[in-house]
Amino acid sequence: MSGSDTSGSVHVDGHGHGHGKASSSYDGAGAPAPAPAPFQGHRKAGSGSSDVPFLLRSGGSGGDGLRRCLGLIDFVLRVAAFGPTLAAAISIGTSDERLSVFTNYFQFRARFDDFPAFEFFIVANAIAAGYMVLSLPFSAATIMSSKATGVKLLLLICDTIMVGLLTAAASAAAAMVYVAHEGNLRANWVPICLQFHGFCQRTSGAVIASFLAVFVLMVLIVMAAFTMPRRTHHTAS
Repeated sequence: MSGSDTSGSVHVDGHGHGHGKASSSYDGAGAPAPAPAPFQGHRKAGSGSSDVPFLLRSGGSGGDGLRRCLGLIDFVLRVAAFGPTLAAAISIGTSDERLSVFTNYFQFRARFDDFPAFEFFIVANAIAAGYMVLSLPFSAATIMSSKATGVKLLLLICDTIMVGLLTAAASAAAAMVYVAHEGNLRANWVPICLQFHGFCQRTSGAVIASFLAVFVLMVLIVMAAFTMPRRTHHTAS
């Protein structure tokens, strides 16, 4: 009786020991191992977003990065357009030339203020050059905030006005330059560029520079229209 109890106790102990081994082996095999991989991946994702350049960050919408890049191009083009407009105004303003015939007592002069078209040309290009400088802070605002719709619309309207002003001034000056080079037989206007070489070179270069500024402004208008946010109208079903 005692032996059976002893064997029974041994059996129970052995069974319990075996059960303990099984439970311990199950716990060792089934316990989830620490997984730092998701945490590291989260850190990598966070650090990756900070490594993305400011101009390429999408922000709330997918096209913000592209709009910032176009805003930077807009800023650079405005700086580039400032040079031709200022150079055109200075070139026409300093285009006066004197031509001495036989002696200094007989002189012929070619002056820009003798042509109203050239005066209008100087004023228009000076206004355009000043506008380019004043528009730089607004263009920088569109780079920092891609949702500045009011600023973009203001620049688009002003750019369109400047295109019309510069086109009119450059066209009028181009007509005068053509007459200076070719003359007009019907009106008995002789070409003066055979004598006044410096005057014609300066005025011709100014007209070319002004048309170059017109081209840059047209590119700015197309870019502004492209980056302008479009509203979608939802109709109730």
